[in-house]
Amino acid sequence: MSSQKVAVKSKPNNLIAGATGDWEVIIGMEVHAQVASNAKLFSGASTAFGAEPNSHVSLVDAAMPGMLPVINKECVAQAIRTGLGIKAEINLKSVFDRKNYFYPDLPQGYQISQYKQPVVGEGEVEIDADGETLKIGIERLHLEQDAGKSLHDQHPDYSYVDLNRSGVALMEIVSKPDLRSSKQAQAYVTKLRTILRYLGTCDGDMEKGNLRADVNVSVRKPGDELGTRCEIKNVNSIRFIGQAIEVEARRQIDIIEDGGKIDQETRLFDSVKGETRSMRSKEEAHDYRYFPDPDLLPLELTQDYVDDLKSKLPELPDEKRARFIKSFGLSAYDADVLVAERSSADYFESVANGRDGKLAANWVINELFGRLNKEGKDIETCPVSAQQLGAIVDLIASNAISGKIAKDLFEIVWTEGGDPAEIVEKRGMKQVTDTGAIEKAVDAIIASNPDKVEQAKAKPSMLGWFVGQVMKATGGKANPAAVNDILKAKLGI
Repeated sequence: MSSQKVAVKSKPNNLIAGATGDWEVIIGMEVHAQVASNAKLFSGASTAFGAEPNSHVSLVDAAMPGMLPVINKECVAQAIRTGLGIKAEINLKSVFDRKNYFYPDLPQGYQISQYKQPVVGEGEVEIDADGETLKIGIERLHLEQDAGKSLHDQHPDYSYVDLNRSGVALMEIVSKPDLRSSKQAQAYVTKLRTILRYLGTCDGDMEKGNLRADVNVSVRKPGDELGTRCEIKNVNSIRFIGQAIEVEARRQIDIIEDGGKIDQETRLFDSVKGETRSMRSKEEAHDYRYFPDPDLLPLELTQDYVDDLKSKLPELPDEKRARFIKSFGLSAYDADVLVAERSSADYFESVANGRDGKLAANWVINELFGRLNKEGKDIETCPVSAQQLGAIVDLIASNAISGKIAKDLFEIVWTEGGDPAEIVEKRGMKQVTDTGAIEKAVDAIIASNPDKVEQAKAKPSMLGWFVGQVMKATGGKANPAAVNDILKAKLGI
């Protein structure tokens, strides 16, 4: 190993500079999404989070002798909806297999999964990253059981096993190795999570482990054959996904440039130390001795059933984004912000319908989202309803209130509630549009500040000072446009 390392910096074209030239990072993702379902994949046990250990375990989950699995129809429907949402082929016939391996939290000694014949075939997810729009290929989506959880911090001498997650339905969504940077990988998982949440097929809660990713990373010189990949297991945040890829790519480049070779293995990402470390050598399919589960018949669907599910899908993020841009005249950036969460998009649409879309977007994104972020709230716990914010937008559009008064009004509605129009009326917050009243205030300011008048005539930028004084004199209620026009006429600017 050489004693000197070369600093590695990402280049604009996603190549990474090393001691021996540029390197390309190749990334594939295996995202495990917990199916939104009240019951497990092959039993009626509850999937509720946070229960006492081993309180949501059926005889099937515990692998008691003679207990047979029964497929949960809703879990299958959720997988199909997800497949349709990622524009994938739905396989009308699929097979459940036994994936054999021993681990203490896997009571059967095998996992029921799908191997050669999954329920969902090839699809794609469109992302915006690194300044371009990319289509990321999906290899497959298959259903499988989750395992239980080993607890190593309950006793100094023993490890305990909690089987509450055993048998919970997972969708494993496997991408093609189409990703070329950590930012692309983060954008991909973010977009996939958004699609799942729009569909209602997974809540995407990474803190609870309901969405987690295995990240496959390899490096190569541009144009060369694919390098040996390492799999980083169970990365549970989008930020950590980016960090893990950066760290692992640099580790592999250093090893190869020092004359070593990459061993195919499974690794863990340590976010505290900022490193990946070896977990075990990477298994191949034959190591698991897959074979069709003899307790489960092949899963056969009709095209009519698939078409019925498709007809009931909600509008998805890409379609909603395009409609917002076209119908409300929004910028691509504003549309992206608004459609990131279905609840936010629905809120905006309630505010914007029948109103100025750009004005509504400005208030939702800047004022509302800004305040929500500041106070750690989300759209579901927002104290200002879409109807209330829409009423504020109406008051601005009708020139009943100015932008400044609108912000004061928003604060009142946020903290006290109430009907915005009634608040404006009762508290005398209406904008002064009477030019006679404004002209009177302007004359008073001009008369008492003759020195400023001369300065303004020589330096027109001084006009702002006069505007401020008039607004102050009128309690911020004067129409700013009218104030400007009258001042310019009076000062001859």
